[in-house]
Amino acid sequence: MTDTNEIEAAFDGAIDQVQRAATSGMTTLSGGSALQQLGQLEFRLREERAKALERGAVSRDWVQKTIRWTVEWTPETDITLIAALGRIARLAPPDLS
Repeated sequence: MTDTNEIEAAFDGAIDQVQRAATSGMTTLSGGSALQQLGQLEFRLREERAKALERGAVSRDWVQKTIRWTVEWTPETDITLIAALGRIARLAPPDLS
């Protein structure tokens, strides 16, 4: 089981990066505004943060799906969101298969 302080810090860091990206006017890989995706990502992060703190662990499945989805629209030149999600991913239990 992961320390809840680590879970909280990782999710809070990712939420902070999402808010910074929204404030800076981040665009998607295709060049359009990323505000809708950033809003959805922040919602997902807040929702999973509450669940992870309740169960004391990060869902590996959630992390994998969220990173894949984020990579689909995040510009290759801006890896800060992916890095913030990576901090969360490091807290997920290893895949046993």
